[in-house]
Amino acid sequence: MRNDKQNLIVDMTFQFAMNIITYSEHIKTFKKYEMASQIFRSGTSIGANTREAQNAESKADFIHKFKIAAKEADEVYYWLTLCKASEHYPDPHERLFTDLNSIILIITKIISSSKAK
Repeated sequence: MRNDKQNLIVDMTFQFAMNIITYSEHIKTFKKYEMASQIFRSGTSIGANTREAQNAESKADFIHKFKIAAKEADEVYYWLTLCKASEHYPDPHERLFTDLNSIILIITKIISSSKAK
């Protein structure tokens, strides 16, 4: 199922992961290592699972990988929201939320349209 053409969701999740890496490194400067690690893992996992879906063995596997990506997106949204709400963490840039919301919408659409086929 792999297709080496440019892929919007793969590109978006890669760029999001790069921005998450930057933010998690920023959190580490505040010695908030556990939160940095949680954000790093869930934020970069979205792209990893999206990329894995490109090599899916079946349609069910493709959908499953995107469902995992959706769960990771929800998780990183939670961690970013905690940081935003807490006075003890650096405020995540609003762009992270904007990009994440776009990614969630696209992943949700991919899952629903893949199920419908």
